[in-house]
Amino acid sequence: MRKFLIACLVLASAPALAQQAVPEIPFDSVPNFLKLPPDLYIGEPTGVAVNSKGHVFVFSRGGSSMGPAYAETAAQLLEFGPDGKYIREIGKNLYAWSFAHSVRVDKQDNIWAVDKGSDMIVKFDPQGRVLFVSGRKQEASDEGTGPLKHPKPPLPAVDGRYRQPTDVTWDSVGNAYISDGYIDSRVAKLDKDGNFVGSFGGPGSDPGEFNTPHSIGSDAQNNLYVADRGNRRIEVFDTAGNFLRQFTIDIPPPPDARMVIGDKYPDPMGANVPALLKPGAPWVICITPPPHQYLYTADAFPGRIYKLTLDGKVVGMLGRAGKELKAFGWIHAMACPDENTLIVGEIINWRVQKLILHPDRAER
Repeated sequence: MRKFLIACLVLASAPALAQQAVPEIPFDSVPNFLKLPPDLYIGEPTGVAVNSKGHVFVFSRGGSSMGPAYAETAAQLLEFGPDGKYIREIGKNLYAWSFAHSVRVDKQDNIWAVDKGSDMIVKFDPQGRVLFVSGRKQEASDEGTGPLKHPKPPLPAVDGRYRQPTDVTWDSVGNAYISDGYIDSRVAKLDKDGNFVGSFGGPGSDPGEFNTPHSIGSDAQNNLYVADRGNRRIEVFDTAGNFLRQFTIDIPPPPDARMVIGDKYPDPMGANVPALLKPGAPWVICITPPPHQYLYTADAFPGRIYKLTLDGKVVGMLGRAGKELKAFGWIHAMACPDENTLIVGEIINWRVQKLILHPDRAER
């Protein structure tokens, strides 16, 4: 009887075995999706978003502004039509532009840009005018201005300010939640008017703590999903910051999986592997519209996109690391306007791909 119970416990604690039988989702990549003017270029597209009209917004580490921040200023916000035709640049030479990280569009089609380098979140109206800012950029005249340090233990977080924020999402009444990201490792909450009202989480690996909350999303029931990349998991909270559950992606990489950059590790889960390069480490979160919502995420190695139910079950996957179309180089951004359409930004490959999924063609 005791051996039987131990065997049951071992099976229950082996999600890698439980999730191996995951179907590959057939898909296509739209060739040359973004149509850029001859004198305009995409850098590292760290943010992509789609509004209610199907317009695509790309927040790119490109050279829109004049430097220096700590190096060249690297943030440029571009808008494209549903067909990928270039429309305009938003916020050219904006004071907050420093080092792009994420862009999202809310239910009113307002555009929110999260800049990791300036520690600021900027909200634009649909016409591209600034509605409000959250956080504050370091002063260029300050003697202490420079790259942020990563002390251990970290300095206490400051209400209304951020240290390398990464992403933003909203609940159904318009409160905003900002993953504050590389240093503070928490989630900050703003009310619908943009006022700071509190935060939850903090650095660590226990449930409810974070190691680089790199992306955040919300579902129709106001659950918040945080890509806790450094802990290789997705954590789920309510709007009060109460921890609800967590899940991981435990699908072994194929034997022929490759790194898109850097040396391949003999043991991809070894202690010497950086957390952001471990299989299943979530770089991004995208949740499809209701009524039947799914969560999409991606890892850097083996470079796959995963489709999950909101309770964390992996129901499909696609892609691999590489340079060609339908392969990926560190997906940092993802928009999912519907269950079978994904727009992804890759920072290694300097491109945005529009993917059309065909789950009906999957082998059963």
